[in-house]
Amino acid sequence: RAAWRLVPLVMAMYIAAFLNRVNVSFAALTMNQDLGFTPEVYGWGTGIFFLGYLLFEVPSNLIMEKVGARLWLSRIMVTWAIVSMAFAFVQGPVMFFALRFLLGVAEAGFYPGILLYFTYWFPAATRARILAIFCMGIPVSNILGAPLSGWLLGIEGYGLKGWQWMYLLEGIPTLALGLYVLRGLPDNPRKASFLSLQEKEAVMARLAAEEKPQL
Repeated sequence: RAAWRLVPLVMAMYIAAFLNRVNVSFAALTMNQDLGFTPEVYGWGTGIFFLGYLLFEVPSNLIMEKVGARLWLSRIMVTWAIVSMAFAFVQGPVMFFALRFLLGVAEAGFYPGILLYFTYWFPAATRARILAIFCMGIPVSNILGAPLSGWLLGIEGYGLKGWQWMYLLEGIPTLALGLYVLRGLPDNPRKASFLSLQEKEAVMARLAAEEKPQL
């Protein structure tokens, strides 16, 4: 029951993360020309994302352990959605670099945080299957995101170019999902309203048995 309730939600979160991370490659088809970006500017902008991600990944997971997965994963999603939508208003290289760095900072800790979150719920014997399903979010994101981004690039109006609409419209579902996570993602089995008391005890007993040293 926990897997059926949690894995689709977490997978949707991962699809949103990957889509908002790589949609810059689709925006570049027209954005670079509109803003006069050279290949060097675009290359530095795409790469600087990982600098922000690298610097803040460990602190992000330490904070999640302190404040709880529900609150922190929601914060991650809401902030990266806002930063991603802000790309619609980029005016030049400096702003592009700054937003790419901030996107990395905002998303830092998401993937390892999800891996840590799964340890709160699933023993090692089943965790590999759960992780495999979760990682399917990457190809699913490509399957859904590529045609969606291509279609959004063709939208123009109200003074905005297609790549600007793409950033705005792809950020809205992520923002909504992040707000839903605040309500729909329990921190751990003890706080899961969809499990009965007996089910909570069963999950915790399996996890506790796994943690005992083998003699």
